[in-house]
Amino acid sequence: MIVGEQPGDREDLEGRPFVGPAGQLLRVLMAEAQVDAGQVWLTNAVKHFKFAPRGKQRLHQNPDRQEILHCRWWLGLELSFIRPRMVLALGASAAFALTGNDAPLGPRRGQTETGLHGGQVLISWHPSGILRQTDTGTKMRRRAELTEDIAAAARVCGFLPLRTDPTSSVGTASSLDRSLSTVSWRE
Repeated sequence: MIVGEQPGDREDLEGRPFVGPAGQLLRVLMAEAQVDAGQVWLTNAVKHFKFAPRGKQRLHQNPDRQEILHCRWWLGLELSFIRPRMVLALGASAAFALTGNDAPLGPRRGQTETGLHGGQVLISWHPSGILRQTDTGTKMRRRAELTEDIAAAARVCGFLPLRTDPTSSVGTASSLDRSLSTVSWRE
């Protein structure tokens, strides 16, 4: 299970998480980590898009603490239905929603914490933060770290790596029965 912070403009308009630029980057990094994005539950900690209108554009604004707390019950329901072995928290808002810890993200990145639901939460960078990063070195380092964190979470969950041979479906995660592969994310 991967939890982001809140829907972006595209996500809000389409009604699905991670379909905008950050979602595209996330899927690329999941593929680099050999994780089938179709086998992972993707959601957000906050369920609405907070924005400031600027002409015809809707500019993203970070959710505040109260908005995160207000949406926590919904995230709790998703956690109780999915029952993941590991949750990957992308960004500070997701980390706070899952753990109740609002400490800075940097020192926590790559660390596993106990979530409010009692399960493991791996803290990582949000792909939108990587996209907004102006320093090329920092951008590349954070991209590599997020890929490492995705792979680490997949190992904890028992995911099989994707095969690189597109002509063969034998032994690939996508060749597994959907219900069987979903169980790998559950206890």
